[in-house]
Amino acid sequence: MKRVLPLLAIVSLSLPLAAQDDLPPAPYAYTQLEDPAQEAEAVALMESLRCLKCQSQSIADSDAPMAGDMRHQVRTRIAAGQEPEEIRQWLIDRYGDYVSYAPRVTSSTWPLFAIPLLLLLVAGAILWRRIGRKSVGGLDQILDEGDD
Repeated sequence: MKRVLPLLAIVSLSLPLAAQDDLPPAPYAYTQLEDPAQEAEAVALMESLRCLKCQSQSIADSDAPMAGDMRHQVRTRIAAGQEPEEIRQWLIDRYGDYVSYAPRVTSSTWPLFAIPLLLLLVAGAILWRRIGRKSVGGLDQILDEGDD
């Protein structure tokens, strides 16, 4: 009995997770919009948004249920007349900056853009000092040998 209770607890806690995968996909998760121009806008936006579950795929490429729900939201909002940037901003507000493959420079993300530039400047300064010293030192030796 002591072994059965923990097993029952684990199974009962995992049932809600299994139920989520059994739900049918949202209507526009796999169905394209009738207007080709709207569908093209939706696809372009979906390719620039990251699947939060897969993390390495866009929502256009992912088969995760969450990506399907996000595709549905994009297509529904495009069909309702919203601009892609409005939809992108709504998703960023809801899920955070990570959802977008096109990061923005904000007060919290500026170090991500500045640190690589600083590292390049430091590496360039180190190389310039090392190469500059060697070439100047070598030139001095050549000039000294020519005087002899």
